[in-house]
Amino acid sequence: MLAELAPSPVLGLSRAVAVALAAGSAAGLESAADLEAPGALRGYHLLPATRGGLLRRLGRTAQAAASYREALEPAATGAEHRYRAGAGAS
Repeated sequence: MLAELAPSPVLGLSRAVAVALAAGSAAGLESAADLEAPGALRGYHLLPATRGGLLRRLGRTAQAAASYREALEPAATGAEHRYRAGAGAS
C-alpha cells in the first residue's frame, strides 16, 4: 500500500529486502535488479550493499565481494567507510 501512496526507488529497495525474507534471496536479488536498470539509485550505497548481502546468502562470494566493494566507493568519510566495511563482514 505504501508503494501506491508514495512510490520511490528507496521504497523499492526495501521491498526487495522484504521479498528476500519472504521468498528467498534469489527472488530478492531479482527484485533489486529491477531497480538497477532505471539508474534512480545510482551512487546509493545501499543498493550494492543489499545486492552483496543477497549474493553472499546464495553462496556467490566473489560477486558479493564485488558488490560490497562497490558499496564502499561512495563513502564520504573515513569513519563511514570503516563502518560500511565492517557491516559487510557479518
